[in-house]
Amino acid sequence: MSKIFSLIFVFLLTFPLTACGRSGVGENGTAGGIETIPAADTAESAGETGTVSSHTGSEPTAGEESIVKAEFDFERKMVMLNSGYEMPINGLGTYSLHGDECINSVKSALSNGVRLIDTASAYGNEEEIGQAIREAISEGIIQREDIFVTTKIYPGSEMEAPAQSIQACLDRLDIGYVDLMLLHHPDPNDVEAYKAMEQFAEEGKIRSIGLSNWYVEELTEFLPQVDTVPALVQNEIHPYYQENDVIPFIQDLGIVVQGWYPLGGRGHTGELLGDPVISEIAGAHGVSSAQVILRWNLQKGVVVIPGSSNPDHIRENTELYDFELTEDEMARIGALDRNEKHDWY
Repeated sequence: MSKIFSLIFVFLLTFPLTACGRSGVGENGTAGGIETIPAADTAESAGETGTVSSHTGSEPTAGEESIVKAEFDFERKMVMLNSGYEMPINGLGTYSLHGDECINSVKSALSNGVRLIDTASAYGNEEEIGQAIREAISEGIIQREDIFVTTKIYPGSEMEAPAQSIQACLDRLDIGYVDLMLLHHPDPNDVEAYKAMEQFAEEGKIRSIGLSNWYVEELTEFLPQVDTVPALVQNEIHPYYQENDVIPFIQDLGIVVQGWYPLGGRGHTGELLGDPVISEIAGAHGVSSAQVILRWNLQKGVVVIPGSSNPDHIRENTELYDFELTEDEMARIGALDRNEKHDWY
């Protein structure tokens, strides 16, 4: 019944919602990294095993509604969002980073090729993130257009005055524009806050908009109330909390999925990295357990933003593209799911 409901919801949602930003049409006439599939195929093509399907679909016939489903470009390490902007598929989470440690960690990440930085108003480090980026630009490490910066506004007072809160994020970062802004959690004022983000996107101050900590029920209620399909939904995802029903539901709406706490989160990382199944797979590939978990996410079509202040770990967390997990290894990790959430939201 839930699969039928999801199919009907996708069918009804496809045309009324539009994506913000530029057109992502490539040289071959299709959006690079985006797969056009008939809506009728989406329920069946949602990964039974949780892995990214290689199905390319067929062109919709006249009168047949369709959606676009993003696909990862592993060679370029990018994905095309439905807003028409590309986003790196691995990055740095900065939840616990502050002060000089934050500045140094971000600059270390940028020096090691990381081009996706995730922050939030609630993290209290947007000023440090912005300073690190400006210093990296002035030192010739990067150019602004080379990186992708995500931030978020929080429920409560920030969503009660969303325009003011959005502008405050932009001012604290002070990097010209924000590549992606998310609503951090559902809130009674989330629709109005989202519409405020839409306005900032129209003005070019934000390039893409999305949601964090929205699941099937929340999305089903929220999406019919807004005009712009979220470019991305960011949720807790790791081998002990896999969201194997939620991920395909979101992806079949043409929305990219990103996972926070990919390595298990505070107080749980050691257990997850030491899991015998993950450790055995890591040994078979000559990589770390962290790399196996991050690669597992990528092969499920989930963007990863592991957090770290250790330069060696930051570099290691980028080295995900010289090995590939087999179907059997993906299934073995899939069997580890405990539906065990490691944070309240």
